[in-house]
Amino acid sequence: MELSHRITRINDGGSDGWDLFRKARRMIASGVPVVELTIGEHDIRTDPRILDAMDRAARGGHTGYAAVAGTDALRAEIAHRVAAQSGVATTPENVLVVPGGQAGLFMAHMAACEPGDAALYVDPYYATYPGTLRAAGARAIAVAARPEHGFVPQAGDIEAAIDAAGGPVRSLLINSPNNPTGAVYDRAALERIGAVCERRDLWLISDEVYEGQVWEGAHLSPRALPGLAQRSLVVGSMSKGHAMTGSRVGWIIGPAEAIVALEDLATNMTYGLPGFIQDAALHALRLGPVFEAEIAAPFRRRREIARRLVAAQEVVRAVPMQGAMYALLDIRATGLSGEAFAEALLERERIAVMPGESFGQAARGHVRVALTVEDARLEAALARLLALAGELAEKRGP
Repeated sequence: MELSHRITRINDGGSDGWDLFRKARRMIASGVPVVELTIGEHDIRTDPRILDAMDRAARGGHTGYAAVAGTDALRAEIAHRVAAQSGVATTPENVLVVPGGQAGLFMAHMAACEPGDAALYVDPYYATYPGTLRAAGARAIAVAARPEHGFVPQAGDIEAAIDAAGGPVRSLLINSPNNPTGAVYDRAALERIGAVCERRDLWLISDEVYEGQVWEGAHLSPRALPGLAQRSLVVGSMSKGHAMTGSRVGWIIGPAEAIVALEDLATNMTYGLPGFIQDAALHALRLGPVFEAEIAAPFRRRREIARRLVAAQEVVRAVPMQGAMYALLDIRATGLSGEAFAEALLERERIAVMPGESFGQAARGHVRVALTVEDARLEAALARLLALAGELAEKRGP
């Protein structure tokens, strides 16, 4: 029996970008000590207050089927939060609770695209993006965001990708603050992107899971711009802002009629989230902005460590880290690809980072460092990374 093309073509015959991560995990499992700076996983666990709320809810009996679209209380709290942050009137009818941001991205594209439609995404991108779009039945088409533009996509490049798509284009996926580059899209950039979406009649799907980790500038959701609320689907999550990665709580914000249709998809796909986890998420949101600032603080601090170390040498260049929990480092002066450098770093120094090529061709010759170990350990690992880069660049010569 043959499997469907939908499932076998998720990775388009290539790697899913996680090969080095898996290699590092195998080394760790075999007893080899590795400093793992690969994925965006906090070095703290979920706050005990949130776990206590989860336990109380479970032991209190909230273990049966919960409302598929999310509990009334959680949808209302998310709507209140989004309205306060964006300035856009938001009601529970604009909110669908989903099992994490990843599920939200898949479901948003299922809502936006017919099978075979083209769906645009920005390169560099989070490693799952093209596979997610293909899994939803769309043709995934990259729009390059170049270093000279701060890794922010340009309207002309989006238009060119639409013109070259060879068929209907239904959506554009953006991510600000961006993983892996750390770019934060300002109002002018979002206005240009939004104008293209209006002119070419695209859904604008905005991945905002890092909205609480902005180090320069300010986060702005495209939904807050005139004319874009009715064509925007915004994906959010508890994972990064509340250190709840394993709880798998996310949401989609969109027009009420879109949320009704997405609830139909959820009914036939996930049948909702466990009620006790939703109660824990509600408790976490009610801890407020002070708590979220505490979760974000280590990454702001470690960003400064990375910037200081990179500034003290001349081989590796750091892409401006405006937001998110990573440092994207340009290692092209070594003469190696991001993949080759990451392999050498793992083999020689037992430090695991993600190759830039895992995030698209626009990030080739870079590596992404997750700022996810305690400060002294991170500083030591970065110093060893920079020393290796210097050694390789010296061997390469002028």
